[in-house]
Amino acid sequence: MEQFKRISHDINIMGGKPCIKGTRVTVSMILAQLGGGQSINELLKDYPYLSQEDVFAALEYGAWAASHQELAV
Repeated sequence: MEQFKRISHDINIMGGKPCIKGTRVTVSMILAQLGGGQSINELLKDYPYLSQEDVFAALEYGAWAASHQELAV
């Protein structure tokens, strides 16, 4: 997906889950950490090879993915 230049999908890396390009850090891990109350600064301290732009890309991807999911009711 051209719109998500910082996100990659490779079946050989983390089972094809969306990751920050060049890492094994999944979008879902970033979202879970932030959703659990960790700040972006804390996340960046824990993963110094990530940038703030990577975190924002994960948030953008998460929002996009959530808007394209159908809910079973």
